[in-house]
Amino acid sequence: MCMLSTKATCNSHGQDSSYFLGWQEYEKNPYHEVQNTKGIIQMGLAENQLSFDILESWLAKNPDAAGFKRSGESIFAELALFQDYHGLPAFKKALVDFMAEIRGNKVTFDPNHLVLTAGATSANETLIFCLANPGEAVLIPTPYYPGFDRDLKWRTGVEIVPIHCTSSNGFQITETALQEAYQAAQKRNLRVKGVLVTNPSNPLGTTMTRSELNLLLSFVEDKGIHLISDEIYSGTVFSSPSFTSVMEILKERKCDENSPMWNRVHVVYSLSKDLGLPGFRVGAIYSNDDMVVAAATKMSSFGLISSQTQYLLSAMLSDKKLTKNYISENQKRLKQRQKRLVSGLQKAGISCLKGNAGLFCWVDMRHLLRSNTFEAEMELWKKIVYEVRLNISPGSSCHCTEPGWFRVCFANLSEKTLDLAMHRLKAFVGEYFNVPDTNGRSQTNHSRRRSLTKWVFRLSFDDRSPVPGR
Repeated sequence: MCMLSTKATCNSHGQDSSYFLGWQEYEKNPYHEVQNTKGIIQMGLAENQLSFDILESWLAKNPDAAGFKRSGESIFAELALFQDYHGLPAFKKALVDFMAEIRGNKVTFDPNHLVLTAGATSANETLIFCLANPGEAVLIPTPYYPGFDRDLKWRTGVEIVPIHCTSSNGFQITETALQEAYQAAQKRNLRVKGVLVTNPSNPLGTTMTRSELNLLLSFVEDKGIHLISDEIYSGTVFSSPSFTSVMEILKERKCDENSPMWNRVHVVYSLSKDLGLPGFRVGAIYSNDDMVVAAATKMSSFGLISSQTQYLLSAMLSDKKLTKNYISENQKRLKQRQKRLVSGLQKAGISCLKGNAGLFCWVDMRHLLRSNTFEAEMELWKKIVYEVRLNISPGSSCHCTEPGWFRVCFANLSEKTLDLAMHRLKAFVGEYFNVPDTNGRSQTNHSRRRSLTKWVFRLSFDDRSPVPGR
């Protein structure tokens, strides 16, 4: 007889996804520019490590914040004692002001409608707990962040039904795709409770158009369901078109507390991507629905942000000179680094979806597949992980409907390491396509493509490490 619960023994966590398996291979053989130059380069990690110097400079000039002092006097004991789970008022005010600043102050946020959570993972799961029951469903456009299979489904018992988007229009959401997803859920006898989107998109690295946002709002209004907009990459938009929050579209549509949509649109935010602070575990839910705010606040007691973290960040985000400079400089650096990746890919004969945001590119390697199948995609991916020694995320892990797309991150590694990764990839593609014939001439190596080694992961469930963030 099993001594553990069904939840503890079930395999619905999603950890067997290739997204997470690639991490495990990286952790066995991580690249280091001195100690392990032949190791696997991590390009599956959506972390923003480009602007730490700005934050560290501010900390050096503001020792009281990091030293838990106020006007030179220690407040350690005050912060060490129990804080109620509504959060520190000063931090909530600073956070909503920062959210508005990122959105060009076109919209404002009321701190009383903000719920603090331990990261966006907790925020998304909490919202699903509030909006849906086990056995009900949310619709999500593909491709989507692989961790949603864990965050939204594992503990809530809620199902994800994909809204299938394609490369024919840059993976934009269409009315047809929305209706087909809704009908697919109905055929499975699933009650749809809402639509969840990431804007800017992970993994596409693009912002949603006003047309898409208006389409979504019209759709959810017609169906009488909710819309969750995960906007944790809102501050990473580095080129046009600019970022448009769903809250801005609500305002343009003159939605207010008397509108049926007022209480059915919810925003998720985090400082993990915009400030590059995933280790601080700072997330938030913003909702105009008082019942959602009340329930989510109660649930947040299972994943609070420490008072010390809130105090430090309230001081940091309240410095408007810092936030203005950081937002501008960080976006410039992201643009330069993305340009460097795109250039390296082009030199290797590889293109990508035109992006304007995020910490990654959506890369098109369909021409490298031996066949237009997901089996061929996995063969190519394993070859890139084991032979090229780059950890990238295959499109199938993001539920992409088309084989051959990959997410490649660029903001978590140095320029030197990025250049090395592109050098490896270019050499691989060159060898992959062109080998000399008996006369010394170059020829396309179709037979090589057909005979890709079928790699097999030698991973047991027991030796899997904790899953990473997004």
